[in-house]
Amino acid sequence: MIFATNNSGKLREVREILKGYDIKSLKEVNLEVDVLEDGDTFYDNAYKKAKYVYDLVGIPVIADDSGLCIDVLDGFPGVMTNRFLGNDVSDEERNLALIDKMKSYTDNDRKVRFICNIVYYDGVNTLVGVGELVGKIAEKPKGDGGFGFDSIFLLDSGKTLAELSMEEKNKCSARYLAIKDLKNKLDNLKL
Repeated sequence: MIFATNNSGKLREVREILKGYDIKSLKEVNLEVDVLEDGDTFYDNAYKKAKYVYDLVGIPVIADDSGLCIDVLDGFPGVMTNRFLGNDVSDEERNLALIDKMKSYTDNDRKVRFICNIVYYDGVNTLVGVGELVGKIAEKPKGDGGFGFDSIFLLDSGKTLAELSMEEKNKCSARYLAIKDLKNKLDNLKL
């Protein structure tokens, strides 16, 4: 199956978690697509990407959408997590903007949920795996691992996701939980 992403970090995580499946990247099947993520929910965006790629190649596709939902900001940035500052912005710039936005909030008001929906689509079946990880927005970036918002997503342990090994992160991340949920559904589908 194809994983509809251009993000090498996500591809590594999915391959690590779905070791029993042959997962091809868009690049490996010579596809250059960038689907506009304009849905109202993480599911809408993941489904749109999966169906779009499936319609091009005719083989099963998985696609995800995920983001941060900060409780005190009514779920901001939500489905706009990667685009709330625009499209040509680095992870570091987004992270610093969120830290700045949260600077006046106390520790108790820094709660954030990282939500991931990963959709499988094969032209007949649509399955969705859902995962959620709760933490806090850190006061400053910490850690060199991971990607995206990992360096500002603070866990109860006091470490950010970027301070965990890939193995540790894959045991708790929202993407891990969503992929595990999807894997259970795929295994029950008996493809």
